[in-house]
Amino acid sequence: MPAFVTLDSLSFRAPDGRTLLDNLTLSFGAERTGLVGRNGVGKTTLLRLMLGELPPAAGTVTVRGRLGVLRQALEPPAGATVADLLGVSGALARLARIEAGEGTADDLAEADWSLEARLTAALADVGLPGLDLGRPAATLSGGQVTRASLAGLVAAEPDVLVLDEPTNNLDAEARELVAGVLGRWKGGAIVVSHDRALLRRMDRILELSGLGAKVYGGGYDLYTERKAAEAAAAERELDQAERAIDRVARETQAVAERKARRDAAGRRYARSGSAPRILLGGLKRRAEESAGKGQVLADRLRAGAAEDLTKAQARVERVRTLAFDLPSANLPEGRVVLDLEAVGFAWPGRPPPLEDVDLRIAGPERIAVTGPNGAGKTTLIRLAAGELQPTSGRIRRGARAAFLDQRTAVLRPDETLVDAFRRLNPDASDNAARAALARFLFRNTAAEKPVSALSGGERLRAALACLLMAQAPPQLLILDEPTNHLDLDSIAAVEAALAGYDGALLVVSHDRDFLEAVGVDRELAL
Repeated sequence: MPAFVTLDSLSFRAPDGRTLLDNLTLSFGAERTGLVGRNGVGKTTLLRLMLGELPPAAGTVTVRGRLGVLRQALEPPAGATVADLLGVSGALARLARIEAGEGTADDLAEADWSLEARLTAALADVGLPGLDLGRPAATLSGGQVTRASLAGLVAAEPDVLVLDEPTNNLDAEARELVAGVLGRWKGGAIVVSHDRALLRRMDRILELSGLGAKVYGGGYDLYTERKAAEAAAAERELDQAERAIDRVARETQAVAERKARRDAAGRRYARSGSAPRILLGGLKRRAEESAGKGQVLADRLRAGAAEDLTKAQARVERVRTLAFDLPSANLPEGRVVLDLEAVGFAWPGRPPPLEDVDLRIAGPERIAVTGPNGAGKTTLIRLAAGELQPTSGRIRRGARAAFLDQRTAVLRPDETLVDAFRRLNPDASDNAARAALARFLFRNTAAEKPVSALSGGERLRAALACLLMAQAPPQLLILDEPTNHLDLDSIAAVEAALAGYDGALLVVSHDRDFLEAVGVDRELAL
């Protein structure tokens, strides 16, 4: 299999001097590679090195094929059409000139005769059949922009697709369409993603971590299985190495104590005056030789055990994870925490996104609101949270509720985490605030970080800490797409926190794995 992209001893350092990538040697051919790792570990940096947008500190990047790139943040330029977004406006104009009989010799030589057919097929593949290529790109939704851009890449037939979080902000149907496109793709693909359903379609997983880069054959489930087995084996080896260090120390101490007793006995014998001087000299030489050999052996054993320990420690990545008991929400079984009766909402002069919605949540139920983008999911949970008032129907709330939107607006950018906690929990002392934040992995000086400096995953953890660790935690937690922009480790941490929450949950999410992990009881499909 030819290698379209080859990395040879590649290293990169961040502007602050941190080594993000060190001595990477990898190749990418006609297989689908899922690129995973914690936020900040260097995934996007690696893509930019491959694309020639950053210079490496050492090593080389060799590209032998054409790369088609889909960025995570897509903003069509002002005045751009769909054809501009797909990068085909010039090629289509050339075909139009030829069809009108106005084509030049250059037009005829450069014409891509099958482009229109490929575009039609690619747009149908991403669920946008018949999309008007002359339509202003600004009139497309964010999900449509992503899917249309992917169609343009597929129609261009590059050797390797380079996709950065391609399913962010897509609904379940659109995610499945994108996954299907990748499943049928015959070239190479390098996909940065935290979408576990998409990662299951990969041929291999490349993980970047504090231990370096490692490739796992197969999709996401095989990767997690093998990674867990490797982590368990590394922990066992580390435990054995630590036990060996202790054993060598005990044995060396025991030998030293026996020698000390023999030496003491020899000195008493010498002082008794009953031994010939020549015999005492021989005993002294043998004692010194024995001590020297014993010291060499002890040093060798300690060095060997220390080397084994160092190797074992190098195979174990120390990552702090959420694991604790949350204070109880004290939500009685059967209490109605939220009741929507024939609820509708419409902005003035616009069609209503919601009509006649009924929803009752009783006790610690966990409800998922699902449906395609534009179906009114966010409107519904904003109504449930009291941020909007219904234009028809009635809403009754019977419990303390907290709402976390995708921007975690409950936190203010200019405050520290301790300040945020104490603002939201006025009765909490500074020590109580720090203890609560520490349970969500904000320990010591991390609790003094400004909110503006946090990653998406850190913001969500901080918001959960401020709300769930309150003296009177909310009895209903309302979440809007909580896993967007989180890495896999952060998603696992949030899932662990919510699994320990004993209140009711109302969540909008397209992530089926997340809904299963937090124990959703039923769904309201819009």
